[in-house]
Amino acid sequence: MAKLLEVNNLSISFTQYVQGLNRHDSKVISDLTIDVNENEIVAILGSSGSGKSLLAHSILGILPYNANVTGEIKYKDKILDQSLKEELRGEEICLIPQSVNFLDPLMKVSKQAIGECKDNKEYEEKKIRQREVFSKYGLDESVDDLYPFELSGGMARKVLLSTALIGNPDLLIADEPTPGLDKKSVEETILDIRNLKELNKGVLLITHEINVALETADRIAIFYSGYVIEINNAENFKNAENVLHPYTKALIESLPENGFKLTEGVQPLDEVAGCPYWENCPVRLDKCEKNKPKLINHNGIMIRCFNYEEVNDGT
Repeated sequence: MAKLLEVNNLSISFTQYVQGLNRHDSKVISDLTIDVNENEIVAILGSSGSGKSLLAHSILGILPYNANVTGEIKYKDKILDQSLKEELRGEEICLIPQSVNFLDPLMKVSKQAIGECKDNKEYEEKKIRQREVFSKYGLDESVDDLYPFELSGGMARKVLLSTALIGNPDLLIADEPTPGLDKKSVEETILDIRNLKELNKGVLLITHEINVALETADRIAIFYSGYVIEINNAENFKNAENVLHPYTKALIESLPENGFKLTEGVQPLDEVAGCPYWENCPVRLDKCEKNKPKLINHNGIMIRCFNYEEVNDGT
């Protein structure tokens, strides 16, 4: 399969000024590496508020002005610089945003969904497609002439979802696409995302709902304290014995079907010297406290853990 998206060693921090002119850089994403192939759905799974959405915003070039970004993002083997991001977003690369605030409060929703058109023919084609997708998600013609403030929360989510699907993107970034939707709409959303895969499209699904990731994705990347700590096939997440990182194992064991086996401890909010999971890890090594493990390939599974570096080194 051809690679559609490649993110290599991406780090994102924000410059803030505290207590007058004292400058502070707050790092949110560190050394993130992930890729998405054609005909593949990759889910990034992590807790709410952990910074996952910043990856989507970085790919699209919509980070705030005080963001500091290092690393490399490539799309179809081309460096995705700001100029190319602006050219492709909304066309080849589409976003289902997490927040309904992405809707323009001064524009009717049908006009937002259709977007700019070069002539009447394109407008008519997009209008037909817009009405088809809106109807599929239970948005009748009366919704077309509404402004965002006239929509319920669930309706606004459906408008965001429909707007991304009206076009024909090669890469869809779905940032928490299901919260606020009824069960039927959640099932339709998952089906639509799967259908994109069958059309040789790629999907980056950002979510904190493990069941949505399991039902949708081919591979799942576990996001913890700003780091991707494991990338594994989705089918391996059905059993804690088939995943590698101790946090991933704890996550699976905490599910209702596995008896709510909870692990004490919280994700560190600030940058730490060593492994971000060090304080809570049951298999930590002495060097984990002051040294950060790299993301390595262990038998086809990407893992960030010194225990597997030791195995790969033969020690």
